[in-house]
Amino acid sequence: MTKLPRDVSGWDVIKALKKLGYYPARQKGSHVILIGPTGKMITVPLHKHLKTGLVRAIIREIGISVKLFKDLLEDP
Repeated sequence: MTKLPRDVSGWDVIKALKKLGYYPARQKGSHVILIGPTGKMITVPLHKHLKTGLVRAIIREIGISVKLFKDLLEDP
């Protein structure tokens, strides 16, 4: 099982999801709602450090592997 990095911010998650076709629909306070190519909505909090459980839940909700997510984080 691939480990998630511990220093992932909300902006890092948003950048990775944009590479998969998600785009920000709106923001309310410190939470950004993204809409994917299939119309699925994902909420990402804009905190400096997201806990690994939350990041894993977002990954599970969009249906990708942890390895693919790590690759998306590392790509420029």
